[in-house]
Amino acid sequence: MKFHRIDGIGGLQAAYRVQDAYVASIIADDTRAGYKIGLTSRRMQEMCGIDRPVSGTIFSSRVMRSGARLALDEYGHLGLEFEICCRLGRDLVPGDGPVTPEQAGDAIDAVAAAIELVDDRHADYSVLDINTLVADNSWNAGVVLGDFVPPPGRLDAMEGVAYQDGEEIGRGYGADALGHPFIPLAWLANHLADSGRTLRKGDIVMTGSIVTTRFPSGPFTFRFDIAGLGSVEVHGE
Repeated sequence: MKFHRIDGIGGLQAAYRVQDAYVASIIADDTRAGYKIGLTSRRMQEMCGIDRPVSGTIFSSRVMRSGARLALDEYGHLGLEFEICCRLGRDLVPGDGPVTPEQAGDAIDAVAAAIELVDDRHADYSVLDINTLVADNSWNAGVVLGDFVPPPGRLDAMEGVAYQDGEEIGRGYGADALGHPFIPLAWLANHLADSGRTLRKGDIVMTGSIVTTRFPSGPFTFRFDIAGLGSVEVHGE
């Protein structure tokens, strides 16, 4: 089914309520592994024509390890995004004020190189609507994770390089995610708090792609290397 605009969603708050209802209707016996944050880099915002981050649920059944093999025909239009994933070492509960990036960082026990799978179902990016994107769970179709390691002191300075079939296709830095990956993480914590929810110990959070989305049209191998963090790889046909 091709992605198309849903008219009549009464703003962004309403879009997240639609997302919640959508997730509740399909989660069944699955569980929530964590969240994705999208559109945290300028290049991704320019690609989509949307100037703010969005979030969605990651289902536990869609969390894969490095080396995973995908079937293209199981997706409407598969895209791959190259990110830093954070794992919560404790609950991140807002206090007297909004969660700060420093507080968000203190709650993290590990980070990993990661690839997010998105399914845009051949969306027309020239007319992409944020409310419909959010309502559709921000297109998350799963994540592929490298090994988790303790967070380095300068996560914003970490450089990531993406490869397709051995050829470099793009690179970016942790700082491309709103200045530092802990900034979107704090945004997410505050966003969830607005609806009475909390990031919990063990949750994983994808902090947004620092390389422009790639859409393979045939068999592929993608690898994403982050110096000081490690690598993640995914194959498909």
